[in-house]
Amino acid sequence: MRPAIIFLDDGGVMNDNALRAEGWRRLVGEFLAPRLGGTREAWGEANVAVFDAQWKRFEAWQEQPPSDAQVDFFTSRVERERWLAEMCERVGVATPAGDACLALSIETEEYVIPRLRAAYPEAAAAIRALHEAGHMLATASGHPSDDLTRNLEGMGVRDYFAGRLYGPDLVAAPKAGPEYYRRIFADAAIEPSRALIVDDTPRAIAWAAEAGARTVHVRRGDAPEAPEAHATVTDLLALVEALRA
Repeated sequence: MRPAIIFLDDGGVMNDNALRAEGWRRLVGEFLAPRLGGTREAWGEANVAVFDAQWKRFEAWQEQPPSDAQVDFFTSRVERERWLAEMCERVGVATPAGDACLALSIETEEYVIPRLRAAYPEAAAAIRALHEAGHMLATASGHPSDDLTRNLEGMGVRDYFAGRLYGPDLVAAPKAGPEYYRRIFADAAIEPSRALIVDDTPRAIAWAAEAGARTVHVRRGDAPEAPEAHATVTDLLALVEALRA
């Protein structure tokens, strides 16, 4: 049965997380050094250290039970201000005071994300081919929806996604269990069996399958297998071919 909506993960499926991290190191320094002082290299080093600590807090946040009042981790005021303040401390420059700290953090994201060039070589062409084949595309990612919009705009493929760009902020649940997918399917008013989840992470594949969706595991190189996946492909162009077949 043809899927009603194909939900694509971002990192590991459309974009290479290693290239994305390199881009953040470079672009954070490019944006903040002229505004706050310090060298671009120092900002890049600070970004790595601060993000490593932030990621540990994110993993702990993901383990919390879903709540309708829950906001996205990375776009919360507390995390945005802490991210910038901790980098300023490492670089040795003054942290902007009050609302200016939050504003500059958001401006940094708005500068960096559209300029990241981290897409896998086949991703844009494959997304276009899926769209031209008549598939409705959406996302099911751990990134917030605003970031997903900027990522897809940077890839030049935003217009191919007619469905919502689902991240934790749109369903008030972290991407940390089957409830995340259940909330997406309810919001999209789709039967889980008509949804196709495409992800690179075995545990995400397992959660989506538990929620009743069909699944495709994008397994690059020697990454771990996802036993619950209904199918496995090496990249998005292989997904296009599999759906044609």
